[in-house]
Amino acid sequence: MQEGRLKRKLQQCANGPFSKSDFSIGHRGAALQFPEHTRESYMAAARMGAGIVECDVTFTQDKQLVCRHAQNDLHTTTNILATPLAAKCIKPFTPASLDPNGTLITPASAECRTSDITLAEFKTLRGKMDASNPRAKTVAEYLGGTANFRTDLYSGPSSGTLMTHKESIALFKKLGVKMTPELKSASVAMPYDSDGDGVGDYTQADYAQQMIDEYKAMGVRPRDVWAQSFDIRDVRYWIANEPAFGKQAVYLDDANTVAELPGAAELDGYKAEGINIVAPPMFALLDVDGSGKIVPSSYAQNARAAGLDIITWTLERSGVLADGNNGFYYQTIDSAIQREGDMMTVLDVLAKDVGIIGIFSDWPATVTYYANCMNLK
Repeated sequence: MQEGRLKRKLQQCANGPFSKSDFSIGHRGAALQFPEHTRESYMAAARMGAGIVECDVTFTQDKQLVCRHAQNDLHTTTNILATPLAAKCIKPFTPASLDPNGTLITPASAECRTSDITLAEFKTLRGKMDASNPRAKTVAEYLGGTANFRTDLYSGPSSGTLMTHKESIALFKKLGVKMTPELKSASVAMPYDSDGDGVGDYTQADYAQQMIDEYKAMGVRPRDVWAQSFDIRDVRYWIANEPAFGKQAVYLDDANTVAELPGAAELDGYKAEGINIVAPPMFALLDVDGSGKIVPSSYAQNARAAGLDIITWTLERSGVLADGNNGFYYQTIDSAIQREGDMMTVLDVLAKDVGIIGIFSDWPATVTYYANCMNLK
């Protein structure tokens, strides 16, 4: 880190004591080093002091809820292509096409969905780091491609334990952490034709309700659950039909650039219809002033002015920061990122100047350390 007040403050906290903090949210568990949405990833996040841990929720062919980042990511997040279940994938593995000079013409591809398989079949799979090799000629090569700042150390045959949504709730209760499920968009047409009779019988509302019902059935208090969705209709459904859970439902913003972010009037509108928490990506909340200092963005100021609480994502997901090209999450402040320790400056601005109530991280220990040092519970 750059020498200064923040570094000195953080150094003074080196010996703890440390405890879990709701400010620290385990993004898919601890996905920097552990296969996402696996038992091992969740347990690692809890050990790092994440007070809240995320299960992204989707459904299987038999309408059972499971933890996956997307309904159609099994080909990059599990070993399905190396198992007999590969025959059930909607798009089989297709090897890369290269010209005689080795230039990539068509990347290797596949698509495997949780909705292609039953829950029993899903439970036979093993999680791996989310990655694929676009130049792959074989399935074994395709299942590689892990970024060099991650590791495959915990992707072996005895790890990567996949979980149902219910199992995640039971585990989180045992670990003493709170929960933030995200209802993922379906890759199949909704209403979903679960019995194959040509008539859709599983609606989006059924799906949204089923997720909440599993918390209610397992005795989880609404105040310990932050239900999330990128689809505002899901958030509206929870507000209208499950107000105890809807009170702290989180509307995720999928903007890819500043130009796509909502303005002040739209943010005011969210609050007026009962949405209390928004969650944009980090870049949306930050800007650089004339002196090169990281400051809150106009969006951040407008959201706070509207009376909205803010959660953001995702720390520890960008690899090396000192190379001057920090990608999606740092796009509005790239000029101010010069060293790895600048991550802590970003975190400090988000916490103190923007006033976020929590942040997702692929390695929650970083946020937990900061939260404890700054007495954020």
